[in-house]
Amino acid sequence: MDKATSLIKKLLKPLLAIALMLTLFLGHTDGALAARSGGRIGGGSFRAPSRTYAPPSRTYAPPVGGGGYYPGGGGFGLPFFYLPFIGGSGFGSLFTVLIFFSIVGFLVRTFQQSRDDANELNFTNPAVSIARVQVGLLAEARTLQADLDRIAQKANTDSAEGLAQVLQETTLALLRHPEYWVYGGDESQQLRLEAAENQFNRLALSERSKFTAETLSNVNNQLKQATSSALTLSEDGALAEAPSEFIVVTLLVATQGKLDLPTINSSEDLRKALSQLGSVSGDRLMALEVLWAPQAEGDVLTHDDVLSEYPDLKLV
Repeated sequence: MDKATSLIKKLLKPLLAIALMLTLFLGHTDGALAARSGGRIGGGSFRAPSRTYAPPSRTYAPPVGGGGYYPGGGGFGLPFFYLPFIGGSGFGSLFTVLIFFSIVGFLVRTFQQSRDDANELNFTNPAVSIARVQVGLLAEARTLQADLDRIAQKANTDSAEGLAQVLQETTLALLRHPEYWVYGGDESQQLRLEAAENQFNRLALSERSKFTAETLSNVNNQLKQATSSALTLSEDGALAEAPSEFIVVTLLVATQGKLDLPTINSSEDLRKALSQLGSVSGDRLMALEVLWAPQAEGDVLTHDDVLSEYPDLKLV
């Protein structure tokens, strides 16, 4: 009997340890889920530029034996072959010259056609730069959250000019708080239009998946604001209590042409990257996403959240 009791005690110890670990883990997970409110501002289109395309006019050489380009049968037409040269008919040499010019004309036309096709391809499927810049700030920068909320509520996200203004105001709000910068990171790549849209959407979905709820969004001029019930709440109906440490802001930009951003290893690199993004004009800007977390008042984003959800960020 004593042996059985001893065996039960030995089995209970690891089971209790596992139960305690699960309780702690699930409790932390609930807190983390409550810390995932997010804001979003976005819009844009990846439509190719439109134009009326008229193929260039071409001048074709007349067929061998034809009447030539000039009235009265002059030029390289058939009658020209029978004009005698001094010292001989010259038929063979003229035929060789005609063949030579025909080949040259064919090569020129082929080159022009290839160039026109390449220009048309570059126009309908142009190069697009996709850039992502992320900034991690201390939670004391609460005025930044208020600025982003204000931008989201008033922005016109249904036009290129409105999106350019959102980008400028967001980068300016970030540049005004360098004392709160802790982390930074960026990446940029250049793709053709068709591939660029897929990459932009992939990055946007990846960032949005980090939110439990988008509690404030203005996308394509559709303003939506969630109530507190959209968030995970604790038993007393308030947001889970935890130290609110960080705010992370993500900017996704798609722009025509080349956009080279400095690799962010310092606060000066971060300043240059933000300044370069903010200078993108409306006629080049194709799409924009501004995402930040947390958005809801009282929500939290802990140091562990930053490490797990934004592993590419570097200390600046």
